[in-house]
Amino acid sequence: MLPYVLITPARNEEENIEKTIRSVISQTILPEKWVIVSDGSTDMTDAIVKDFTSDYPWIQLVRMPEHRDRQFAAKVHCFNAGYRQIGDLTYDIIGNLDADITFEPEYFEFLLARFEENPRLGVAGTPFVEITSDTYNFDYANIEHVSGACQLFRKECFEEIGGYIPIKGGGIDWTAVTTARMKGWKTRTYTEKTCLHHRPIGTAEASMLMAWFKHGKKDYFLGGHPVWEIFRSVFQMKSRPFLFGGLFLLSGYTWALVSRMDRPITKELVRFHRGEQMERLKNIFFGTIRTVR
Repeated sequence: MLPYVLITPARNEEENIEKTIRSVISQTILPEKWVIVSDGSTDMTDAIVKDFTSDYPWIQLVRMPEHRDRQFAAKVHCFNAGYRQIGDLTYDIIGNLDADITFEPEYFEFLLARFEENPRLGVAGTPFVEITSDTYNFDYANIEHVSGACQLFRKECFEEIGGYIPIKGGGIDWTAVTTARMKGWKTRTYTEKTCLHHRPIGTAEASMLMAWFKHGKKDYFLGGHPVWEIFRSVFQMKSRPFLFGGLFLLSGYTWALVSRMDRPITKELVRFHRGEQMERLKNIFFGTIRTVR
């Protein structure tokens, strides 16, 4: 089986970090190394990790300086700090693992097998399940996208895309996966397995509705097509929070459009992304028509 390493940025994750650690140490195939980078945590995160490092020497704790804000770009700086600790270690797969998810003991064995089956597979993962919701509906959530909760990269792919790009407003995981496809790599979410996400995504420092507003802004500055955003917003209205989630999503996109919010990605990536969205929208629409007939 292909050797792999893991890196986990963590900030004030005392509530969940032990669950994640126990999931990793229970894997049927263990990583060569796992670097947990504490992003200036002020709670018991560091102490919890240290309790495991003596019994599991392949787990390493790295501490970053304390800071008050929780910017998405900080995740990249933490990941890069962990990446530097990997050094000349031999591995084929590198994983970015959140500090608040859990999974079955065969989780990584399953994903590593997918990389062995397909040499052009550059990024792989699974859907995540939140305690308060179901998994994504993959009619609208691209099965070629890989959730940032756990992303495994083939080493060559990760190096070719230049790793993660620090984007203050978010979209770091999405940018990496979409860039990989743009460069010809295959990316895939495998629905045969899931991981459990213990904190609702996008709600660390925001209400649920404001989280959807921020999602809309992010959809804009990551180059999302306006036609796609309308369909996405209407679809979201059918899920919790009913109606208002979709309205806030579209409002965030519209606000960013009107204010001409800067886009931190290349025009080439915007064109590629919009082309994918329109192709998928055509498939969804004409597929529905064929089903009705």
